[in-house]
Amino acid sequence: MRPYLYQSPILIAIIGLCLQSTVLSQALPRRGSNLIPTQVEKLYTKGLRYLTNTQDNDGGWGGGSGARPGVVGLCVLAFLAYGEDPNHGPQSTKIRKAIGYLIAKQNAEGYLGPQMYDHGFATLALAECYGMIDDKRIAPALKKAVALIVKAQKNNSRGAWRYSPETTNADTTVSGCQIVALLAARNAGIPVDDKVIDKGLAYMKSCRSVSGGYGYTSKSSGRVTLTAIGSLCYALAKRKDEKGYDKSTEFLKKNIRSQDGTYPFYFRYYMSQALFQANEELWQSWNKENIRILSASQLSDGSWAGNHGNAYSTAGALLSLALNYRFLPIYEK
Repeated sequence: MRPYLYQSPILIAIIGLCLQSTVLSQALPRRGSNLIPTQVEKLYTKGLRYLTNTQDNDGGWGGGSGARPGVVGLCVLAFLAYGEDPNHGPQSTKIRKAIGYLIAKQNAEGYLGPQMYDHGFATLALAECYGMIDDKRIAPALKKAVALIVKAQKNNSRGAWRYSPETTNADTTVSGCQIVALLAARNAGIPVDDKVIDKGLAYMKSCRSVSGGYGYTSKSSGRVTLTAIGSLCYALAKRKDEKGYDKSTEFLKKNIRSQDGTYPFYFRYYMSQALFQANEELWQSWNKENIRILSASQLSDGSWAGNHGNAYSTAGALLSLALNYRFLPIYEK
């Protein structure tokens, strides 16, 4: 049996506040293989093999999008979501090399650009690694990354985020990315003021229509991917009882067979999480169809192809399957 990582969010919060870096990983038996669909295991192991084989020596994944901190962060998450031990497991060198890459890319202000998309996903990866990897550089890097998100919100007229830390307008995709990163950091033990989360959620709510669908910068033209992002933010913030959350679940249910031809893996990444948090029966239905589609589109080298590079597409595809494993704290209900 392959060891996996178990984390108690409460324990991490207590120890993470007291210590700069603590190893909490331990070898425990993984979930019984009969609980994981065989096809998911095949897809995931092939996908991870591709990421393992294509990582550069510096910890990135090639030129172009594979060198962006956001993509590297998603690749790290794809390894961790499978239960890979980042300290002593067979992929520990790969994971730690990628984390080193992210830390090296962070500037003096804490920014993990070139865009806030990158910053959000890279911060999420650091948050999920905090307390898990014995690396004293992670805590200060994560704290600086969180501080930059908070500062960017203060400078934003909508109380949210867009493409750069200096932008004064906002959209639901970038804002959702920052909210999830902040919630993961708080779950790991990094202090995040409730007012910061409240302001971010208030912006998301301002873009939600009476149908439950979220628009890009307003209530109009609700889209499935945006609704999945908004719904996930409320679920992870433990606000499922908030008026409108159920409406968003209904919106997702009505559009559960939807596809996004422009950003298919971004869509799958968020849709799987949103449905799992909202209604596990809905997620089960979605999961079966997602497995079918990803099985038909995985390339022989284990990757998935997309306009933003195969490392990004592969990480997104794997993370859309990761709810079958549920090892990361961010996937907890």
